[in-house]
Amino acid sequence: MKILITGGLGFIGSAVVRHLIGDSDHEVINLDKMTYAATTASVSSVENNPRYTFEQTDICDPEALRETFAKHRPDAVMHLAAESHVDRSIDGPSAFIHTNLIGTFNLLEAARNSGVARFHHVSTDEVYGSLGMTDPAFTEQTSYDPRSPYSASKAGSDHLVRAWGETYGMSTLITNCSNNYGPYHFPEKLIPLVTIKAMAGDPLPVYGKGDNVRDWLFVEDHARALVLVAESGLPGETYNIGGDEERTNLEVVTAICHQLDSIDPLPDGRPRTDLITFVADRPGHDLRYAIDHSKIGAELGWAPTVGFEQGLERTVEWYRENENWWGPLQQLATERRGLKT
Repeated sequence: MKILITGGLGFIGSAVVRHLIGDSDHEVINLDKMTYAATTASVSSVENNPRYTFEQTDICDPEALRETFAKHRPDAVMHLAAESHVDRSIDGPSAFIHTNLIGTFNLLEAARNSGVARFHHVSTDEVYGSLGMTDPAFTEQTSYDPRSPYSASKAGSDHLVRAWGETYGMSTLITNCSNNYGPYHFPEKLIPLVTIKAMAGDPLPVYGKGDNVRDWLFVEDHARALVLVAESGLPGETYNIGGDEERTNLEVVTAICHQLDSIDPLPDGRPRTDLITFVADRPGHDLRYAIDHSKIGAELGWAPTVGFEQGLERTVEWYRENENWWGPLQQLATERRGLKT
């Protein structure tokens, strides 16, 4: 297929691009606006491949989308472009409503009008709300209960995709994933943020008591699942994708500290756990997310292959070796938010 990927310079999108070019025969059109979270360095390993094309296009610009679809005539769309940082959605929800709702609407219309055969929308487990500590994991039948501007905007975009499938007969698919981690993750997110600060010996901020639980999914496992759904998923269906690796935020931060202490001790010999600093919790902080991925396993044969300890070791080592990737992104994000370095 000729697959148009939106947000292909972001964290998950670039993993999908690298996977498609490296492990399939599909042609990729990478459509990205190039916001603060995007960098061409994330796809530098494949950018010279003849099956790869980049288009700097904003999904909130319907005319630009029309021209891009007319130029490339893709067979399928994998829609990953989104504003995705919960903290930013609390500080400035407008951009999330604009990109995640209006942008998705524009993309659906461009795809419908150009006769795209498959439209795969990539979403989040956060649309389901929050679980108690003993509640069963989210399934595809769990009712929506978004709690933040980010999750509400993603829930709305999910509903748009379903509506276009029902109303216009588009071949739509939706996936809802748990928390991703791995190389090329934007440095504001928990694991890269803590890793970078811990390497420098800086204080490590943890919301509340650090007892919020997330189900961690290695990004390369997620990329495999997304491509599998795009290729073989049943139109009209939703597939949940999770890692079976629930950890509290404090456990995640502590694991990063221990790993770095074992390979690069602080000059004064202190354990990095001494750097953990508990800060005021963010508004509406969901207690727990967990994904039941039995449906995609039973129907499409997918399962996660990278355990959390192995994936975290690979991730921390990648950040130790790739400051040339995350350093400029960290600086750019700080400048655009008007913060001091």
